Amino acid sequence: MRVTLAAAGLLFLLYPAFRPWEDETTAAGAAAAMGSQAWVWSHLFAMIGFILVPIALLEIHRTAAITFWVGAGLTLPYYGAENFGLHEIAAQPDLLELAEAVRYNPVAVTTFALGLVTMGVAAVMVALKLRTTAAWVFAAGFALFLPQFFTPPAIRIAHGVLVLVGCVWLAREKAEHPQLTAS
Repeated sequence: MRVTLAAAGLLFLLYPAFRPWEDETTAAGAAAAMGSQAWVWSHLFAMIGFILVPIALLEIHRTAAITFWVGAGLTLPYYGAENFGLHEIAAQPDLLELAEAVRYNPVAVTTFALGLVTMGVAAVMVALKLRTTAAWVFAAGFALFLPQFFTPPAIRIAHGVLVLVGCVWLAREKAEHPQLTAS
């Protein structure tokens, strides 16, 4: 559990830190960002992180783990389109229009938002059960996952640090206090 949650935290930091930050409002910037291998890897880091967190939560709070898995299930298809779909269309002359169509498809963006909110709820469930500072930092990272998308790159990287700290601290706390068991 400790390694799994810490690995997820690291992946959530690598996601914004490794992501190319070009001006995606321009065709050249969007093509440079979305067409790079760093784009693919950075988004893959987040996708793997979303899979690892609920595995670790099974030892802390089973209901939260299941809730988190539902959120991840709603979120990951969007990440797949964002990652692999936008990467493949990066060389198209109408990239900006295609990217907007992929990103803002009503069903896709709704399931993405619902998934992120659901994972935030699961993280808050953990914090409410454990009532520790580590659990609240963990919860804050996931509760702020959706809003951080509307911030500049430096804030998004800082959010990655917050998620890393929350995951590692919670993993350490669980290792030091094995009585924090699933329910």
